[in-house]
Amino acid sequence: MPPLNPQNRPSRSARQFAWALELPFLIVGSVVGGGLIGYFLDRWLNTRPFLMLALGALGFFAEIRDLLRRLKKEDPDSGQDSNS
Repeated sequence: MPPLNPQNRPSRSARQFAWALELPFLIVGSVVGGGLIGYFLDRWLNTRPFLMLALGALGFFAEIRDLLRRLKKEDPDSGQDSNS
């Protein structure tokens, strides 16, 4: 994919809006995904509800870590675009 030139870049408010819409799905998806894996492992190993809770919490903390990493990486105020 070719790089975007400055005229085709989305505005800062559009990027923030997209981020705000994406955020709840990422957090809920990671917790539900970890919880489902834990649920099926609990059923298989007969250890209810410990793995479901542990893997759900692990999914939550992994997603928070990923969100912090993405915020640090894609900081719109990092000085790359001085005229917007």
